Amino acid sequence: MNEKILTIENLTVSFDGFKALNNLNFSLDTGELRVIIGPNGAGKTTFLDIITGKTKPTEGKVFFKGRNLRPYSEHQIAQMGVGRKFQTPRVYLNLTPRENLELACNRNKGVFSTLFVKTPPAERRTVSGLLETIGLPHKADMKANLLSHGEKQWLEIGMLVAQAPDLLLVDEPVAGLTDEETERTGELLLSLAESHSVIVIEHDMEFVRQIAQGQVTVLHQGSVLCEGNFDDVQSDPRVIEVYLGQEIDHDEDASLENIGGLLEPVNAEMN
Repeated sequence: MNEKILTIENLTVSFDGFKALNNLNFSLDTGELRVIIGPNGAGKTTFLDIITGKTKPTEGKVFFKGRNLRPYSEHQIAQMGVGRKFQTPRVYLNLTPRENLELACNRNKGVFSTLFVKTPPAERRTVSGLLETIGLPHKADMKANLLSHGEKQWLEIGMLVAQAPDLLLVDEPVAGLTDEETERTGELLLSLAESHSVIVIEHDMEFVRQIAQGQVTVLHQGSVLCEGNFDDVQSDPRVIEVYLGQEIDHDEDASLENIGGLLEPVNAEMN
């Protein structure tokens, strides 16, 4: 049995009486890539906030590599090996991809030293390898503001990997991407999953199908509604029902993929 890198036990998060997470239980094996889906308001963003320490649980516990995270700050949890990529790319647009990655490799280094102090050979090799991994060696020395939206997403993923996390939390990485960029993002995450534990939150079901090699977790009203492989989950009547907001005829050929636009978020997700 694989060792659990992340375990969440009986976790509840309340905001003025509203339970964003409600008695949630979840675990992730070391080296596993898990995709999490759920309708708006299911608690997906709060789920990530809890793991990173941005939000503290009202009840319950979160264990990372066996350590209870409650006493630790966001910064301390990041140092333990939890890295998070947000929906909107957070890169230094006035720096090149190479300079962005150099900063990420050594977060004690300032922008001035990155620009004017020679980078050590070992760090240069690391950065070169990361540029290859994210597919940007040919754009390594252009300003990041000239990159496409997808390329900025890959750069931020590379910056996250540069910090050597054990667990990668990736929030909607293909929102706004072209079909080609979406496919390449999936290939990148699958390659990273060979050496990291990864949690991906996503709405795009074609993308979920591409990267979901094991279990998919469905959140609803702050709890785990169901877990299983992609084919089982995307055709589960309970899952389709919570997205549609109504009961379905279980005799009909219904699945998440057969309902156009079902997973596209209409409103900003509630915490």
